[in-house]
Amino acid sequence: MKLSSIFVAAACFLASASAVPIQSRGQGTRAGKWFDRVITIVMENKNYKDVIADPFFSTITSKYNARLLTNYNAPFHPSQPNYLGMITGGRDAWTDLNVDVNRKNLVDLLEAGGVSWKTYQENYPGNCFAGDSQDKLYRRKHNPFISMNNIRNDPSRCANIVDSSQLEVDIAAGTAPQYIFYTPNMDNDGHDTPLSFSSDWAKGFFQKLFQNTSFLRNTLIVFTWDEQESYLSLQNKVATYLIGDVVNTASAGKTDETNYSHYSLLRTIEDNWNLGNLGREDTKAVVFKGLNKPQI
Repeated sequence: MKLSSIFVAAACFLASASAVPIQSRGQGTRAGKWFDRVITIVMENKNYKDVIADPFFSTITSKYNARLLTNYNAPFHPSQPNYLGMITGGRDAWTDLNVDVNRKNLVDLLEAGGVSWKTYQENYPGNCFAGDSQDKLYRRKHNPFISMNNIRNDPSRCANIVDSSQLEVDIAAGTAPQYIFYTPNMDNDGHDTPLSFSSDWAKGFFQKLFQNTSFLRNTLIVFTWDEQESYLSLQNKVATYLIGDVVNTASAGKTDETNYSHYSLLRTIEDNWNLGNLGREDTKAVVFKGLNKPQI
């Protein structure tokens, strides 16, 4: 092939690539200020003091490049308002009963900003299933995306709500999105099981996830609980770990006593990609400290 032909072919390839909508290009489509991908994993209903004493959870900061947030608080009881608040920035439910929410949300900001997204829900039956539960393992109350009217009623958006088995497929294919929200099932997240059960699940999940170091480059993993188990305390403090190569433990340490909340998670994502905000509690929330991309 002549050199000129090679240049023409290359130009055509680049032109066709640039024509693909940015949110459908898979990973690494838009660089962020502190990270290029964020993975949120939400566990269930355990008290802070119990989590940090657990044989596995207590070792996260030493086993991985991680920081424990020692004053991270869930805004609400019960579960569903916390999950919704992570993507809407405010209270949009009072109970765990199914709700249909007609409100601008994080997905609107992500798509407008060209940041790809997908939520991986364990035991989710697919096909935009909007029922309350499936086999007692999947529960809608832990899937805030299906409650948003402008996601549930939009087939192209609803297709981004998938069973968790798709994550491994997407990672292998290089099509995993930049924003990942992962919900374990009712056993693995500790809702219907002892802390030791969810701890064993998390240990295996992390071991498998951290086998793919290239996928995790410039990635922030936020591993948190939706709420504490006890309703008696005035403070609804939950254990939350920031994990990944973007967590600067060398300068900022392994713990952080700053008063954060689930709204801080939302605000950090908004600011990372300069997405704007939802005009609610996210505007008042404190951004996570001590994050920066590693120097190449």
